[in-house]
Amino acid sequence: MNLKEHLQHKIFETISEVSSEEGVSIFAIGGFVRDLILKRESKDIDFVVLGSGIDIAEKVASKLDVKKVAFYKNFGTAAFVYDDLEIEFVGARKESYDRGSRKPIVENGTLSDDQNRRDFTINALALSMSKSSFGELLDPFDGLTDLKNRLIRTPLDPSKTYSDDPLRMLRAIRFASQLNFRIDNESFDAITSNAHRLPIISRERISTELNKIILSERPSIGFKLLFDSKLLHEFFPEMVKLHGVEKINGKSHKDNFYHTLEVLDNISQNTDNLWLRWAAILHDIAKPNTKRFNEKVGWTFHGHEDLGARMTPGIFKKLKLPLDAKMKYVQKLVRLHLRPIALVNGSVTDTAVRRLLFEAGDDIEDLMTLCDADITSKNEFKVQKYRANFQKVRNKLKDVEEKDNIRNFQPPISGQEIMKIFGLEPSKIIGDLKNEIKEAILEGEIRNSYNDAYTLLLELGAKEGLKPIKPS
Repeated sequence: MNLKEHLQHKIFETISEVSSEEGVSIFAIGGFVRDLILKRESKDIDFVVLGSGIDIAEKVASKLDVKKVAFYKNFGTAAFVYDDLEIEFVGARKESYDRGSRKPIVENGTLSDDQNRRDFTINALALSMSKSSFGELLDPFDGLTDLKNRLIRTPLDPSKTYSDDPLRMLRAIRFASQLNFRIDNESFDAITSNAHRLPIISRERISTELNKIILSERPSIGFKLLFDSKLLHEFFPEMVKLHGVEKINGKSHKDNFYHTLEVLDNISQNTDNLWLRWAAILHDIAKPNTKRFNEKVGWTFHGHEDLGARMTPGIFKKLKLPLDAKMKYVQKLVRLHLRPIALVNGSVTDTAVRRLLFEAGDDIEDLMTLCDADITSKNEFKVQKYRANFQKVRNKLKDVEEKDNIRNFQPPISGQEIMKIFGLEPSKIIGDLKNEIKEAILEGEIRNSYNDAYTLLLELGAKEGLKPIKPS
């Protein structure tokens, strides 16, 4: 197969010229070639050089008038950005591994050596840049057939491939999830057998792959494979605990693992926000810890939203996810995820809506998206009825927001102003007065306006024996 008609970009022409001038064989390899055949957009192009990748990178960059080239001499690689493409050159190499580390011992090698070290047959495809064979596909492991059959398979013995570098197990599942491919049976068995090797991988690398799975079109594909292979058990046992159904006296609860995956897939149809998808993953994470059986009502999970919010920082820390505003955002959505649903089940009062708007702030739309995704049932009539009621809550939120301007509001009178009005020093009563004004607004007892708040403040102050001081 020859794909030269797809190599019209100037970068390929230039590399072919340098290959000819230097008498060095150069090949585009890996993900770019795979995605080219799959007709997927790719902004990263890796080139393997039968010689010095750094020297070739310098010469190509010079021809393209690229001024900034990053050199990684320890790895024999160089990279630059050209026309919004990330280009990397590396010398062909062969690798061997020490069992206690995934870092390989690297030696110079042939193209065959370089293709042998690739993780999957679909990533071992190479395109020649030489003028005499420009665009010719080199496919030693029949990766083209695997692409057609939508199959993930390793070039060499899968057990050795995964044992040498356990990160490849996560990459196999990530590609299966992103591309909706099937993992070869022998390969999947090898992943399961080598799952215990995963701890030699840093949590940062694990989370990078996990986040790519979460951002795929149907993340449940990847999570089911992670669970079935026992990889999930190695780094995310809290999620594994969601799995299973318990039955007492004929009463059972739903499998919260598969429910979580359904919610995750639902929300993924409406958002590419990674952290909103994480909120879907963690929204029921505390159900195993709060599960109780009551003879009258059956299974309960009281307080799982609050405990789940308290568990969120620990999970983020363990997985080396950011402990900044992103974590706080997920934590807030986990804590509030039952609130809109509770409004559906009860009467939608202005007071309840005001409190929800106040607590959710600018994240109210994301919270509603999460709650909408959390409506799961095999009974379509039940789902449609729930969604119709949920729309009433949305409408009420909009009405109250327009009327009361509650979202992210601060009481119209600040603590500083209260001190000034009554001539007080900083003390507990300042916070108490401010809080009572806030509560009165949220309860709908007064409007969210300065005049109403000031009038109430004078009344509250009088009860405490406080008198406003007259301006001098």
